[in-house]
Amino acid sequence: MAQMLKDPYNFEFLSLGKEAKERDLEQGLLEHLRDFMLELGQGFAFVGSQYPLEVDERDFFIDLLFYHLKLRCYVVIDLKMGEFEPEYAGKMGFYVSAVDHLLKYPGDAPTLGLILCKSKRKNVVEWSLGQTQQPMGVATYQTLPLEIQENLPTLKQLEQFLENEP
Repeated sequence: MAQMLKDPYNFEFLSLGKEAKERDLEQGLLEHLRDFMLELGQGFAFVGSQYPLEVDERDFFIDLLFYHLKLRCYVVIDLKMGEFEPEYAGKMGFYVSAVDHLLKYPGDAPTLGLILCKSKRKNVVEWSLGQTQQPMGVATYQTLPLEIQENLPTLKQLEQFLENEP
């Protein structure tokens, strides 16, 4: 799995403010799905966002679900706006197990889990994932610094500018 994971991922195509939430990150990635998939690497096929799983009559929603064509497995991505926390590993373990039980076909490889966080601490990640047998990892992402984002024109401003050009 380590060969498949990058760290960090470069999401400079996103414009997220300080007050952005996980849903804003997800929406930004979906709006720029092509750029996001290029950043993930070759072989990823998009399955869905907020992908629903029903377990014991309860609904759970995976932030992003992909299928990796070369590895022949599902890839669950959980998005986090802040620093990695140990409890994220338990949640990801649940999602990986649920996808393996509910979606995976007999010929598929085990589902992979990827937790994308703004930052992480080495020991917290290692100790959180140290005892798990499930294939999962934690990676960080980078966006443009807020100072640069604030000085860039918005898409709407660019469109207005282009409309007014002779």
